[in-house]
Amino acid sequence: MTEAVVEIGSMGRVAYARIGPNEDLVNGVEKLCLVEGFKNAFVRGALGSLVDACLGTLDGEYVQVNGPAVEIVSLAGEVRSQADGSLRAALSGVVADTEGKVYGGLFIAGVNLICMTFEVTLEEWLPQARESQPQNNADKSDRK
Repeated sequence: MTEAVVEIGSMGRVAYARIGPNEDLVNGVEKLCLVEGFKNAFVRGALGSLVDACLGTLDGEYVQVNGPAVEIVSLAGEVRSQADGSLRAALSGVVADTEGKVYGGLFIAGVNLICMTFEVTLEEWLPQARESQPQNNADKSDRK
């Protein structure tokens, strides 16, 4: 079983932004965070379409959804600061093709180009420093 990590922090600023045509969705969200000065952020809403979509599946495969104009039905994810100072977005969602078939998965960076424009809402996440977070993992042997 994977151990859960709980992070304490607070929400910061909110940015409403647009990603232009032929820019990659994942890279575009990362660039928006850089421009806004967000080191960590949550994607709170989005509206737009992709030329084509490429989604990763749980078994490590990829699903290619051909357009033109693959609609994004839902989008969720987060952007996290890496040890080297770069940002990495992890975005997942649901898309619909031109026939109305729906597909879901992780958006693969570099291959999900925006069709016309893409509107996105980002909310900054301000994690509390690790050393100032309360310890919730008290030794269970102390409990009666």
